[in-house]
Amino acid sequence: MRLDVHFTPLGLGPGEVNGRPVIVIDALRATTTVITALGNGAKAVIPAASPEDAVRLAQSLEKNDVLLAGERKSLKIEGFNLGNSPGEMTADVVAGRTIVLATTNGTPALVAAAGGDPVLVCAPANFTAVADRARALLEDRGDLIVLCSGRERQFALEDAYTAGRLVKAARKGLKKLELNDAALVAVALTLVYKNWAKAFAKSAAARQLDELDLSADVDFAAKPDRFHVVPQYLDRRIT
Repeated sequence: MRLDVHFTPLGLGPGEVNGRPVIVIDALRATTTVITALGNGAKAVIPAASPEDAVRLAQSLEKNDVLLAGERKSLKIEGFNLGNSPGEMTADVVAGRTIVLATTNGTPALVAAAGGDPVLVCAPANFTAVADRARALLEDRGDLIVLCSGRERQFALEDAYTAGRLVKAARKGLKKLELNDAALVAVALTLVYKNWAKAFAKSAAARQLDELDLSADVDFAAKPDRFHVVPQYLDRRIT
């Protein structure tokens, strides 16, 4: 029985992902945004690797059904309907709509995980529900990848801390679970910070969002179990 954490998608080739269960984390903010959108009634979220891909994907959908969302340098992309803020994903905006989402780190990580089976979406916002699924996957399949999106191809504290919490929750009651080195480091982080709010506040992503007057997004993302949905990425869309 094995659980591997990867702090970024770099170096994780399709052959290492294909057919394996994968849980993707981009706590600040893409996976939090996806969970919030689906929790508030969105029909689906389609992750795009770039803004150009997002526009192309949106053009293939019914115009009245789709919302373009995304960020570059944490700010809403010009011409898009929405940014990457979970606070924008209210029921009156997203219910019944398909959202095409392009972000700097989170959506490329989701695209990189596309060969997994299944590919699930995690953040504090749906933590307990995903932890239960993670434990069930380990019991059933004996294998799990936790993929952090990272920040600009580097380590991101908020994702690694969330991964550590997930590893601890998923392994309860399981025997002979082998962890890779990154998983051990992620678990160690949970001993340094008592909760998500403290860990997130120390992250570079949170500091940047605070400088852009988006600290409400950090507060939102740090609160666990807002939703009980476990989004799954299958056939290029998250539902």
